[in-house]
Amino acid sequence: MGWVDGRLTFRYADPRHELAGVRLAQHAGMPADQLDFDYRDHAWFLDTAAPQAWRLEYQLHLRHLDGREEWVNDPENPARVGGAFGDKSVLHRADYVEPVWLDLPGALGTWREFSVPAPTLDADIAVRTWSPPGAGERVLIAHDGPEFDKLADLGHYAAAMVGSGSLPPFHLVLLAPGSRDDWYSANNAYMAALTGPVLERIRKELGFTGKVTGMGASLGGLAMLHAQRRAPAAFAGLFLQSGSFFRPRLDPQESGFRYFQRITRFTGPVVASAFAAHPVPTLLTCGTVEENLANNREMADALARTGYPAELVEVPDGHHFTAWRDAFDPHLTRLLARSWGETSWSLGSWGPGAWGGATEV
Repeated sequence: MGWVDGRLTFRYADPRHELAGVRLAQHAGMPADQLDFDYRDHAWFLDTAAPQAWRLEYQLHLRHLDGREEWVNDPENPARVGGAFGDKSVLHRADYVEPVWLDLPGALGTWREFSVPAPTLDADIAVRTWSPPGAGERVLIAHDGPEFDKLADLGHYAAAMVGSGSLPPFHLVLLAPGSRDDWYSANNAYMAALTGPVLERIRKELGFTGKVTGMGASLGGLAMLHAQRRAPAAFAGLFLQSGSFFRPRLDPQESGFRYFQRITRFTGPVVASAFAAHPVPTLLTCGTVEENLANNREMADALARTGYPAELVEVPDGHHFTAWRDAFDPHLTRLLARSWGETSWSLGSWGPGAWGGATEV
């Protein structure tokens, strides 16, 4: 079992042949006709081509003889990774390396928690902030904040970047998602809450008066772009990862999503726009093996065409928190430096062609 020379091999023991079938469950763009295991020698086996990615997060889909179905982690692979829907098994390509900043010491800072009433949502939005000395007017605000902190180490990233001098001190703001599918799906009621009472309260709590840099992944990335388009003066920059910029032509598989039409009513005019008010530096990342890649390419091109200093970085991975974490440095690092006008921190990060078109790492 493992990942060798572009091939993946799996084995699932079934000595009494109690299963009707085993299938690899993955979201890495692997062909559907290459995922079923064969039974021989008292076990189920699969030998298939590996995806063009650094990592594979997966489970095994078991079909029992009585018709029951079960999704389990691979008992022959002890490696696990946390995700929004629980732990999964994971395999790594030989050239995969975890971010160096995971092992760096972090700067000291103060954590605080509060909630903000959001009348347009008839709910409260939970907020957690981290502030080191000297953070001043520099603020990064993240959708799915608690999940980004737990599953992608966003809090440690902030502390490590400040502690190592890679970035100047800044405030980190983690926003809890609440009713995520509704709030983050180009919802004007959520946008009004974020750009109104939520930002007002954050400014009061942290003692700053300026703009914020916003980040989010998947629907959270969509929601951050939606907020910036509706209230552009509130934002200094955007870091959007695997944004769910659904389009009818590109994403028919998402058409059953409850808020699909609300999303496409927003993305359509953005893509078709010839002008944008107050464009801000925007860096998008997206996995090379995920379904959102086509709509992220289209959105990056549209933003650049309408004046955004926009760049798409294509990461050889999927739609996962670990993939998003692995793109923080250098990409989030240089987006923050540019958003805040901190050229002394950013000159070493930008290369020719940065902030225009797509690049791949």
